[in-house]
Amino acid sequence: MTDLCVIGAGPAGLMAAEVVADAGYSVVIADAKPSFGRKFLMAGKSGLNLTKDEPIAEFTAAFDEAENWLLPMLKNFGNADISSWTNALGQQVFTGSSGRVFPKAMKASPLLRAWLSRLANKGVQFKTRWLWQGWNGTDLVFQTPDGLQDLTANTCVLALGGASWPKLGSDGVWADILKGEDITLAPFKPANMGFHVPWSDYMKPHFGAPIKTVQITAGNTSVRADFVISSKGIEGSGIYAVSKEMREGAELIIDLLPDTSLEVLQDRIMRLPKKASRSSILRKALRLDPVKAALLNEVARSVPLSDIAKTAKALPIQHSGPRPIAEAISTAGGVPQSELTSDLMLRKKPSVFCAGEMLDWEAPTGGYLITGCLATGLCAGQGAARYLASRKANARK
Repeated sequence: MTDLCVIGAGPAGLMAAEVVADAGYSVVIADAKPSFGRKFLMAGKSGLNLTKDEPIAEFTAAFDEAENWLLPMLKNFGNADISSWTNALGQQVFTGSSGRVFPKAMKASPLLRAWLSRLANKGVQFKTRWLWQGWNGTDLVFQTPDGLQDLTANTCVLALGGASWPKLGSDGVWADILKGEDITLAPFKPANMGFHVPWSDYMKPHFGAPIKTVQITAGNTSVRADFVISSKGIEGSGIYAVSKEMREGAELIIDLLPDTSLEVLQDRIMRLPKKASRSSILRKALRLDPVKAALLNEVARSVPLSDIAKTAKALPIQHSGPRPIAEAISTAGGVPQSELTSDLMLRKKPSVFCAGEMLDWEAPTGGYLITGCLATGLCAGQGAARYLASRKANARK
């Protein structure tokens, strides 16, 4: 018997657990994996980007269609609150030149260890290898190393993630459980993902190479960023930033030389001998590095030399769709706002709250995802604490 069971031990679940523990209630966190925060740890392997230091209006705008829904939660715990939160866990942060905020350790593991230790000191119990199976009446049912176990909890926070990186725990299997409870879900879609491009053998020497400092445009979104040529296609932060528009059908356009005008490029070409070769034009007039030159040759090999400068400034990249959802950094889809109260309780399952990536919202990489998970976890935790307080008050009557 426990006051709260949190199912899912990522940032959203841990935040909800701490809020309820701080309110004086007993808390159990259950996770299907042998250890907690696996996707969180993976996110920190290349430097844990916790949030972005920018005005709150710019920050919340990154959540696009979900901005109005998440706005109260992000104002309650948003990008400006991350530093004090990490400092309290003994982890100092710094802000990079792009405004992205990282822990000085540049890893997730010290932060996660400190957080789990603090939760343990508050009496929170941890259950690993507990795979949620649904409900048996009002009890929660788990497949555990000791077989099926029922757990009685006065309230529950589901923080089970989306459907990307299933090996780390976010497999989306929970969707079938909620559908069985007559809860309508938005279909899962990959977000912050790469796209498949069927490269010719010509590009093989460049697999894994970055395309640096280009302007990337799809639909109404345009960013100055880098991306990577992979054996599967294209990926990296610049592609993720426009992946939503690409997923919805917008054409991908790359300006390989965003700091050089078309007029300057054409003037350079005019100064070359009239019979200058294509390779000479790319190297001497356009001044492309070998990877950019290879990409231009691959994509626009039939473009006449008279149009080569114009093409370098607006190179269309044809793709054959997103990479599989299991490879995506995050997912869109999940539990929609219509199925939830303002404090993230399921309307059709009173006492059950939802948080994190299992909610139907998406945001780009760059600190928005983790902040969104923490903010929704806090909201669900506060809702659960209010629910428990109300239940306790009613029991006294």
